[in-house]
Amino acid sequence: MRLFIAGMISLAMASAASAAGMKVSFDWGPTQKCFDSKSPPIKLSGVPEGTVKLDIRMVDLNVVDFVHGGGKVAYSGQNTLPYAAFTYRGPCPPTGRHKYRFTVKALDAKGKMLAKAAADRMFP
Repeated sequence: MRLFIAGMISLAMASAASAAGMKVSFDWGPTQKCFDSKSPPIKLSGVPEGTVKLDIRMVDLNVVDFVHGGGKVAYSGQNTLPYAAFTYRGPCPPTGRHKYRFTVKALDAKGKMLAKAAADRMFP
């Protein structure tokens, strides 16, 4: 029984460690102002084993109630997502510059979240 408990604790610690290591960054790349529906290039690292899908959402931190949406992308070990990997409602600040946040959730085959990471960037 002790061996079983020790194994479960080790597994939980390993899962927490891999989930804590996930990172995401992005560059606007060729994104055009005002609702370019093609997602910007995204870089990933530390995506945990068992991830089969990435759930990606964007929010305008200056206008959080505006829904930009996002998309789900199949994951097979890639460390980058190219421009237009999914469609969403792109950035369109009404005046000046706004700060946008992409949140990426790593999901397993049953849809359980294994890890989550976010990155912010000003536009334009």
